[in-house]
Amino acid sequence: MIRMGILQVLKTQLLCHLIICYVFLVSGLIINLLQLCTLPLWPINKQLARKINCRLGYSISSQLVALLEWWSGTECTLYTAPESYKLYGKENAIVVLNHNFEIDFMTGWTFCERFGVLGSSKVLAKKELSFVPVIGWMWYFLEIVFCKRKWEEDRKTVVQSLRNLRDYPENFWFLLHCEGTRFTEKKHKISMEVAEKKGLPKLKYHLLPRTKGFCVTVQNLRGTATAVYDSTLNFRNNEMPTLLGVLNGKKYHADLYVRRIPLDTIPEDESECAAWLHKLYQEKDEFQEHYRQTGRFPGPITSPPHRPWALLNWLFWVCLLVYPLCMLLLQLLLSGSTFTVVCTSAFCLAVSVGIRWMIGQTEIDKSSNYGNKEMQMNNN
Repeated sequence: MIRMGILQVLKTQLLCHLIICYVFLVSGLIINLLQLCTLPLWPINKQLARKINCRLGYSISSQLVALLEWWSGTECTLYTAPESYKLYGKENAIVVLNHNFEIDFMTGWTFCERFGVLGSSKVLAKKELSFVPVIGWMWYFLEIVFCKRKWEEDRKTVVQSLRNLRDYPENFWFLLHCEGTRFTEKKHKISMEVAEKKGLPKLKYHLLPRTKGFCVTVQNLRGTATAVYDSTLNFRNNEMPTLLGVLNGKKYHADLYVRRIPLDTIPEDESECAAWLHKLYQEKDEFQEHYRQTGRFPGPITSPPHRPWALLNWLFWVCLLVYPLCMLLLQLLLSGSTFTVVCTSAFCLAVSVGIRWMIGQTEIDKSSNYGNKEMQMNNN
């Protein structure tokens, strides 16, 4: 018990956070460089280059999964039908996620990791993220679908990017936060005003979904993806988990309800597909209401086993990068230069703040400005 208490205190220390940020940043830049080296391979063997980039991308994103699963010890309970469970990880799918929590993108990646598709998972992200080191550059080589938030300009680019995935050599999940931004009371009020103007049923726990991106995704992945995984996330005890809480080693317990819906049952017509998505979110609202009242989602429970690869990858980079860092810091301390020590400390602190910002930028809600009502009306 004393040992566990010491370990928990250690996890809250700034020095540990700095080491985590340092390992993530430096390993990420090394991997970005390796991804750059795969460019000459693309015209020779495109599929091999894609497979290599999946493994390299996994080496970055799995560090965040290891942070959630192994550092903070967060548990994830899955509610799903046994017949659907057998297919997870064995087919291409579109995953529709609710967007209520700061770390729900990490939970989505954990879902991908448990079924072996983390390295090949895709998202819809804003174009500016492709210029962000580590995560953004990784996504560029993983053929992530980028957009500029102007649908008239984006449609052609998004369609082409989705069609490029038709011959992808790995099973992939395309993760979508159809609400476009994370749920807040202010955004919910604006969203429900739009719902009233459009004559749409109001939602209690979600924002109105943006239908255009979903419909285009379904249209262009039809025949490539075989199902939509409707995923609804909540955390026990009404907790609102944060990235800082995860860094401090705080343990959360996520409950994820997943329904597998065959893609061929979703209407092809855009207006019918949009109506289908609105109905889906009404059902998601009912699932959240059920959870609030009973503390659980409907259906059988399972806990997908932890895979060791995320932890082993993280430990590999820690062992590789921390030793030279310690030697460098030791030399700086022995140099006796106060100026050097102060500058180094300030640099480490800046890196820590920068990495936390960068990780926050991976959230899909940053891909749109929900406060712009006109933009929302156009996207719906």
